[in-house]
Amino acid sequence: ATGGDTTGEKKEKKPFVLRYKFGNPRDAAYKVLMQREEGSGAAFVETLIGAETDRMGVVGSDRALCKELVLGAVRWRALLDHLADLKKTGSRQQLPGVKVLLRLGLYQILLADRIPSFAAVDETVALAKRVGLVPHSGFINAVLRAYATEIDATDTIISELRTDKPHIGWSHPEWLVKQWLKRLGPEKTRVLLEWNNKPPPILARVNFLRTSPEKLLASWKDEGVSAEPVAADWVKDEELYEIRVPAQIATLASFSDGGFYIQDASTLLSVRLLDPQPGDRVLDLCAAPGGKAVMIAQAMRNEGEIVASDIDRDRLLMVEDNCQRLGVSCVKTVASEDLEPFLEGGFDRILVDAPCSNTGVMRRRTDLRWRVSQEEIRALHETQFSLLSRGALLLRPGASLVYSTCSIEPDENQNVVNRFMKRNSDDFTLEEQRQLSPENDGTDGAFVAKITRKQ
Repeated sequence: ATGGDTTGEKKEKKPFVLRYKFGNPRDAAYKVLMQREEGSGAAFVETLIGAETDRMGVVGSDRALCKELVLGAVRWRALLDHLADLKKTGSRQQLPGVKVLLRLGLYQILLADRIPSFAAVDETVALAKRVGLVPHSGFINAVLRAYATEIDATDTIISELRTDKPHIGWSHPEWLVKQWLKRLGPEKTRVLLEWNNKPPPILARVNFLRTSPEKLLASWKDEGVSAEPVAADWVKDEELYEIRVPAQIATLASFSDGGFYIQDASTLLSVRLLDPQPGDRVLDLCAAPGGKAVMIAQAMRNEGEIVASDIDRDRLLMVEDNCQRLGVSCVKTVASEDLEPFLEGGFDRILVDAPCSNTGVMRRRTDLRWRVSQEEIRALHETQFSLLSRGALLLRPGASLVYSTCSIEPDENQNVVNRFMKRNSDDFTLEEQRQLSPENDGTDGAFVAKITRKQ
C-alpha cells in the first residue's frame, strides 16, 4: 500500500489513500457488516468474512485486515455505538450503513493498533461515498475527526464506562453482564469481559496417527510457522501448540497431510476425562464437526469402534472429511434419526458434548454475544438434560459417560448433572465434574462431568 502525492510541490495535496492490488478490504468489511445488519440467517460472521473475501478477491494481509475490521466492529459494537451517539444531535435514527461506517471508523481510530487515525478517517469517508452515502459523508467525517483529536479524553470516557456501565465499556449484553456480576463479582467479571474481547490465538493439536511432534515441528519450520507448546494439567506434553501462520491454514501441507487439528485447549478435557482405550466401543452423541471424535480415535490408536452421531447430516460430512484427512478409520458416522440399529449391545464410553450457549468461547465466536438469550439457555437446559438421560441408558454396566459443554452457565452444566443424579442416583455414580473458565483458569470455558453406570 502507498499513499500521498510526491510528484511536485505545486500540486494540491491529496487525501491519504490506500491502494490494493486485489479487492479492497474495507469494501469487503462494509459488505459483511451490512449483511449482518440486514439479516444474514444462521451464518456466523466468520463464515460471512470468508465468503465475501473469496468473492471479492481479497487476499493475504488485506484479507487479515478485513477480518480484523469486521471482528473488531462486531466485538465492540455496543461501545462504538455509544460513542457515536455522544456526537449525534437530534433524535433522527441513523441509517444502517451510517452506523456500520461509524463503527468501522471508530474501531480503527480508538481500538486498532496499526492504523493511523488520519488514514482511518479518510478511508472511511471515501468508503461512504463509494457505497452511496455521500449526503452523510460530512457527518461521518465530523464524528471521526472529533474522536481522532480527542483520544485521551475518549480513553477516560471508556475507562469510566468499564467501571460504571461495564456492558457498554466492554461491549456485552446487559442481561448477561448482570448475571455474571451477581455470580462472579466485579473483579472476575472484568477479567472475563476483557478475555472475551481479546482475539484468540490459533491452537493446534498434534495428530499422532499421522506424525510426531518432532516431524510436525520440522514441517512447520519449513512452512514458516512458529509454534510454542501449550501447558495445562489435562494436556499432554508436546500435544498442543500455539501457532502463528504466514498464510491460510488450509494451504499448509502439514494441515492437508493430517499433521494437526485446530482445537482449543479446553476442548481436550472432555476426551481426557473419558479416557477411551483401544478396542472400546464408543458413542459420540453430538459429534460434528468431529474434533473430539478424531481425538478419541487417536487415544484408541484407531482400534475399536466409534459411532459418531449428529442431528445435522451436512455437518456429519465435516466429521467424515476430518477423519479422512487425519487418517481415522474406526469412526462410523450416523445421523441421529438413523441411530437406533447401532445402539444394540451398549457402549464402553459415551461422550455427550451437548449443544450449548457457548458462553465460554465468546472470544472465538465473535457475534455470539449478540445472539445468545436467557430464553435460549432455559430451552437448552431441557435439550441437554434429555441428551444426558438418553446417553446414560446406552451405557454398559460399569461403563462411563462424559457430559460436556463449552458454556460457563450453571443452568447448562452443574444444574443439568444435578437434576440427572437426583433422579438416577440408584443406578449411576457421579465420578467427577470440573468447570474451566477464563477468569479462573486462563483458558476458554468448558464444563465436564463423568458419570458411571453401576454394575
